[in-house]
Amino acid sequence: MARAKVAISLDESTLDRLDKLVRKQVFPNRSQAIEEAVAEKLSRIEKSRLAQECAKLDPAFEKALAEEGLSEELKTWPEY
Repeated sequence: MARAKVAISLDESTLDRLDKLVRKQVFPNRSQAIEEAVAEKLSRIEKSRLAQECAKLDPAFEKALAEEGLSEELKTWPEY
């Protein structure tokens, strides 16, 4: 995957905490630590948004959709 350089600003406290993790070899460098932190945060946001959207579904409608899909799958199963 292609990489792009970005510049960020961090407060001193956050930078100190980040550098401690790099010194302890939790991460090989600052860039890797920041990349993993951003990826994890984005994943959490995406999961949270999915959960919020799912919560908006009408339970009866959701059940009907699930049953409709299941009945279609059962039609394609071979008989034994």
